[in-house]
Amino acid sequence: MLFLDEPTNGVDPVSRRDFWRILYQLLQERVTIFVSTAYLDEAERCSRVGLMHKGKLLACDTVQGLKGLMKGTLLQVRCEQARHAGTILREAHLGSVALFGDRLHVRVDDAEKGMAEIEKSLRSAGIHCLDVRVAEPSLEDVFTSVLPQEEETKEVITTDEHR
Repeated sequence: MLFLDEPTNGVDPVSRRDFWRILYQLLQERVTIFVSTAYLDEAERCSRVGLMHKGKLLACDTVQGLKGLMKGTLLQVRCEQARHAGTILREAHLGSVALFGDRLHVRVDDAEKGMAEIEKSLRSAGIHCLDVRVAEPSLEDVFTSVLPQEEETKEVITTDEHR
């Protein structure tokens, strides 16, 4: 059994890739590995993931199981001036908005209506929208969508038989 606490924090990308290659080799040798990380893209490599906030376990399942917890639909928006566009969309209260590099992730209740509202809001602000499409949520998207449930339920969300 191997316990790792934020093992790739501050590590360059090439070394991170090599490190994960070593971990996969250990898994083939049937070593159980526990990893704590704030890098949710790395957590997606794990067989089971627990999402924690303020010392509380919010949800625990496979990556696919956790992605099933996401409420609504995730839209990926590519446009000019992504940071400014994010501000415009937040002010329009279209849903949860997060910046991912040069793209925005907007969580909406209705995909078709959300796409139309996003394009309309950006057009009226003079921002050219290159593309709006439905996207698969990342664990980061899921984490932010699960956060409000913490105050309401105060319980761990599980989506499989391991309760």
